[in-house]
Amino acid sequence: MTTTLPALDALLRARHSCRAFRPDSVPRAVIEDILRCAQKVPSWCNAQPWQVTLFSGAATNALRSALMEAVMKDPVAPDLPFPERYSGEYKTRRQACGWALYEAVGVERGDRAASHQQMMRNFTLFDAPHCAILTSPNELGPYGALDCGGFVTGFTLAATAAGVATIAQAAVATYAPMLHEFCDIPEDRTILCALSFGYGDPDHPANQFRTERAELDEFTSWRD
Repeated sequence: MTTTLPALDALLRARHSCRAFRPDSVPRAVIEDILRCAQKVPSWCNAQPWQVTLFSGAATNALRSALMEAVMKDPVAPDLPFPERYSGEYKTRRQACGWALYEAVGVERGDRAASHQQMMRNFTLFDAPHCAILTSPNELGPYGALDCGGFVTGFTLAATAAGVATIAQAAVATYAPMLHEFCDIPEDRTILCALSFGYGDPDHPANQFRTERAELDEFTSWRD
């Protein structure tokens, strides 16, 4: 089979962060195929540092409940430090994404209660029937996290090719101590993010917008 650049570009265009899922479960065989495909991404010295803890069915609902409880009582404590700030074009793009979502779901500027309610949807996993918690060994530091970023890309693209919607969630990782205990993840592994997935609800307002990408000259410096 020959993979063409236009086919890959179409797959990348089709992928988006899904923020509303149908309750239907994805068959185990399909999930396994997605994982096998995702693990073919490159990694430093072929270390393949990613580990995933997968939740389905009642286990996903239990994780949802545990996350909501943690939000109400636990301090924010991610394993991987969050960005110090977003400035310049990064802040502009972040804000554009946020306002596009709020506009899609009917949250007006200044309505803090409504924006908080939408933010809390992160911790219900947007009603996804499945969730994977992604971790990397502490000892590999930034390089392990970098490799796992490749795995996130591989997973989301493989899922898209299989007709499965995804969203990578850093918000879930803000309650790392709870996740270590609840998921039985050793302390020598860094919790990076969650990957919530399932079959998307195409009619939900939260899935009606798409983000834009920078032009080539905004991120490329040529040396000839």
